[in-house]
Amino acid sequence: MSDKKRILIVDDESDMVKYLTALFQDNGYETMSAFDGAKGFEMAKAEKPDLITLDITMPEQSGVRTYRMYKNDPEIKTIPVVIVTAIGDNMQSFLKKLAGFTKPEGFMSKPIDPDALLKIVSGLLPN
Repeated sequence: MSDKKRILIVDDESDMVKYLTALFQDNGYETMSAFDGAKGFEMAKAEKPDLITLDITMPEQSGVRTYRMYKNDPEIKTIPVVIVTAIGDNMQSFLKKLAGFTKPEGFMSKPIDPDALLKIVSGLLPN
């Protein structure tokens, strides 16, 4: 089994999933991906990744609902979640929707600053 940290990427945009997969793999992480919140939750439960990146605006099941599901589940609630989304200016409204829940461990607005995102991730996943 590999010692590499594993990151679950949850985003409905295939280009973003490919970009994040390449970024993380090029920097020594293993990745897995889901294209909607429901599948992302199932994968988090089954795979127990070391970190999750989560888009907020997705069809079927929003990232807000998915985030609540992560933080309500005793098996996975301690996995750090980094929100990666285009809603940047509306972050305060996003946080208000999470009333009663812990804030995400990290946040990155799209378009992604790869160096800043890697800094957030490496801070949450020390070697």
